[in-house]
Amino acid sequence: DPDSGDNGLLLYSLVGGQTNEFDINEHTGQIFTVSVAGQAGTFNLEVQAADQGTRRLTAWTTVTVIVDSSSSSNIVMLVLNQKINVVERNSAEVQRVLEDKLAWNVYVVNIYSKELERKARSSTDETEVWIIAFDEAHQEVPAEDVKRKLREQKADIEQELEKVFSASVSAAVGEAPAAAASPELVAAIVLGVLLAGTCIAFLAYVLLDLKRKRKYGKQDLVKKVEIMEGIENPWAVDKNGSLKSLQKPEHMNN
Repeated sequence: DPDSGDNGLLLYSLVGGQTNEFDINEHTGQIFTVSVAGQAGTFNLEVQAADQGTRRLTAWTTVTVIVDSSSSSNIVMLVLNQKINVVERNSAEVQRVLEDKLAWNVYVVNIYSKELERKARSSTDETEVWIIAFDEAHQEVPAEDVKRKLREQKADIEQELEKVFSASVSAAVGEAPAAAASPELVAAIVLGVLLAGTCIAFLAYVLLDLKRKRKYGKQDLVKKVEIMEGIENPWAVDKNGSLKSLQKPEHMNN
């Protein structure tokens, strides 16, 4: 918008499409993914730009986003010795420097720090910037090629980033982030563990039950043998060692 003042101040918003999966920076118009884990395909977003004049003027366009599930294999991690809040604030400039030095289109996929799980997010001076590069044909640049060029341009990249952060910068290539397990795989692992635990508990119960039955079965067998021996022999030895008839006394027959 060539106007000046409020008439030239544009704010961007998503007015249609899969707005739950994406978000937009209202000042720059940059579109970010919010939740596309496990999804792949084409998403159409309706984007609106509006000035802030008295008579607010608006314009719309359709942005087509293609989510390729194979992209994660070419993500490269660049580790900067800067606080995460500082890197987030200057992410656009970091992207610009990388595009200029690598001569590819560079997209910042994620900005991560181990401090994300803590309250004091600015207490560490190490932030991971996950990037992916595309060539002029809009094809993904293999991760190894990106790493090689980052190492070749390391000095120039650090020099330019020092201007961005107004501080000494160290930029090192880190290990590629491991692909997160899909929800289906996690569910399968959990169910497998539960099933294994159930089977072990069931087998333990069966073994204990068999052991108990064997124990009491032997006791019953001994009793049966003693009874049978007593029936076959009408005379049995009492506790004093004398013979005692097993036949009923005559007064009991009456």
